Amino acid sequence: MPSWLVHAISHSRWPCTTQSVTATPRAPNGGLYPPAMYNGGMFIDQVNIHVKSGKGGDGMVHFRREKFVPLGGPDGGDGGRGGNVIFEVKATLNTLSAFRQNEKFAADPGKNGGGSEKTGRGGKDLIIYIPPGTVIYDAETGALLGDLTTAGQQLLVCKGGRGGLGNQHYVTSRNQAPRMAERGEPHEEKKLRLELKLIADIGIIGLPNAGKSTLLAALTNAKPKIGDYPFTTLEPNLGVANIDADTTVVMADIPGLIEGAAEGAGLGHDFLRHIQRTRVLIHMVDGLGEDPLADFSQINSELALFDPNLAKKPQIVVLNKIDQPDVQERLKTIKASFKKKKIELFTASAMARTNTRDILIAAHRKLADLPAEELEEALPVYKPPVDPNQFEVQQEESNKWRVTGVGIERSAKMTYWEHDGSLRRFQKLMERLGVDKALHEAGVQEGDTVYIGDFELEWKE
Repeated sequence: MPSWLVHAISHSRWPCTTQSVTATPRAPNGGLYPPAMYNGGMFIDQVNIHVKSGKGGDGMVHFRREKFVPLGGPDGGDGGRGGNVIFEVKATLNTLSAFRQNEKFAADPGKNGGGSEKTGRGGKDLIIYIPPGTVIYDAETGALLGDLTTAGQQLLVCKGGRGGLGNQHYVTSRNQAPRMAERGEPHEEKKLRLELKLIADIGIIGLPNAGKSTLLAALTNAKPKIGDYPFTTLEPNLGVANIDADTTVVMADIPGLIEGAAEGAGLGHDFLRHIQRTRVLIHMVDGLGEDPLADFSQINSELALFDPNLAKKPQIVVLNKIDQPDVQERLKTIKASFKKKKIELFTASAMARTNTRDILIAAHRKLADLPAEELEEALPVYKPPVDPNQFEVQQEESNKWRVTGVGIERSAKMTYWEHDGSLRRFQKLMERLGVDKALHEAGVQEGDTVYIGDFELEWKE
């Protein structure tokens, strides 16, 4: 005789309600690349959030009852599908600051089925808008879920639960009045880490106080903070530079890097991450520095240590502050040192706007010479992380056992334990998956308690 799990002692010990939250982050202003991108607000480029899809609606056990129609038959309707959680790139967004106020997002659940074969209404999908360049990770496993770069790109991260079937689907020639149905499929939830990597054509890099923000202000309509002390810029800035009447490029001013940035010194990792999205670099070298060539080498070393691909990006090397008398005195020697290393050196004064236009044109030429960039597609379709039929049996105490597995736990949540037909259906599923056999081989005894997800059952022979 087979062994069955026949008695559901208790249902969910942690009842969960689903709440709909509207998530529509807005840009600080409406422009694609605003003049002063982060002025007036704190720049946020990394957040942790919690997302949850909608539970499927429950199917219904119902029989047609109508005057002059005896034995009307089962007509229980199906539950509606729960809403999905989807990320979508919106071009007008440029920061993750909207997530500071709201860290939890939930899609709508599906409605329960009704009589007369009425299907419950499906839950509305929750679309969460993010800026271009957002990378999405599973915060618990570290797995990369998607890298979204182009407007309109979508990524489904939590699939809504399927609606449960009503008893109309279980009619057979031997069972004309089935008292069984399905509860809706449970929701999915994830803890996610979102990272923003600025997307720019040209990035300006260099040591602190090298003149990066001044150059950005000279070439674009951006208004970054500028000061005569190190680390004036504490957050990246974007600006748009005009090449001609029909051509523009997006430029990013990356805050100053210091020695050890690749290991996280200062805010190295935060700043280096943004350089990964730029295609051409303008490397600003401070002409007043003790050894400009050594400063240049230091920054390139940090780039290579953080990501070898960064060191391979085309660079325009610019010696800044040539309007200063001290630099004029050393200019010939500095040029010779760079020439010896076969490095083309541009000279400029970002403050006086000397040669700044030439630098922009040279950077644009390198940009035009690059092959068209092939953007990686986001993961468009949901893929189950594991085989839903896999399960494990573990003995917790002498008379207590726990069965874990995606499929079996989901089926337990979808079972109407109060209906004998649903209970028999779950027993057959246990036998088909091999859970019954595995428990018997593990040594389960009459009267032992078996836990499946949130449910506690008693073993009977």
